[in-house]
Amino acid sequence: MNLEHLKALVAVVDEGTFEAAADLLRVTPSAVSQRIKALEASVGQVLVRRRLPCTATDAGALLLRMARQVQVLEAETSAALGSGLNIRAHLPIAINADSLATWFVPALHQAAGWEDSTIDLHVEDQGYSSQLLRDGDVMGAVTSDPVPVSGCRVELLGSMRYIPVAAPELRQRFSTSRDVDWAAMPVLKFNTKDDLQQQLLAARDVQQLPPTHTVPSSQGFLAAVTAGLGWGMIPELQLTDELANGALVRLEDTAYQDVGLYWQAWTLDSERLNRLSEAVRSAAKDHLRPGDPQEATGPSRAGYRRRK
Repeated sequence: MNLEHLKALVAVVDEGTFEAAADLLRVTPSAVSQRIKALEASVGQVLVRRRLPCTATDAGALLLRMARQVQVLEAETSAALGSGLNIRAHLPIAINADSLATWFVPALHQAAGWEDSTIDLHVEDQGYSSQLLRDGDVMGAVTSDPVPVSGCRVELLGSMRYIPVAAPELRQRFSTSRDVDWAAMPVLKFNTKDDLQQQLLAARDVQQLPPTHTVPSSQGFLAAVTAGLGWGMIPELQLTDELANGALVRLEDTAYQDVGLYWQAWTLDSERLNRLSEAVRSAAKDHLRPGDPQEATGPSRAGYRRRK
């Protein structure tokens, strides 16, 4: 397969249009189109869905992953040969918003010193990020899926603990003589994929969802809970002084949810990918709770199920 054709495939999928890919590659849109058509002719299958944005077909996803691997190896080979070409390896990674706002930051500090690589972060829920690996969009992902994607290796990083908290005024408004009124107290969710709050409500036999607000930002979610918009499950790592100074209160002292996080990455013999994996591993070791939450037992689990 022609290397320039593979580069065109990566550019079209990453940039979303043939025109934008042409600008990136410094060629004409017609040249990009010809390269994609030639690549499709060589494999006998359609590789790109011509829509806005352009996306890879299933066959295209397979070639896209190979193309990204080739680009990384090309950069490393060029450096090893001392060719004098300053080729930066492109390292796309999937990461969930809560991890990006907390324990993953030290990995970014390490990446800041890498002059031979660029990081491209794709923010996705940890329950869905492994799909980006399957589609060839990323080479590594922080995910809650322990089953390795084909062609990838997986390792347990640890677990993030989430606790149910609310502004004290909100809790007081919806307190009963025995407990909080879970069925009436407004609740927050991060997005349509966020089910942490719903799991707690289901464990308390709440059949009908209370008023629900959506705040798709890790920092914004914490700000909205602190403002009293609703209660929510907040990462323990994200809470600094809010509980100590009374800005937030725990809704139940023993309730929490541990979400297991795994690192999945291509089984590619790449110095730069190995370095990235080590940075992720080191950051997780310093901040995440050790062990798999599936192994946790006892009443402190508060009736929760592990998030899928």
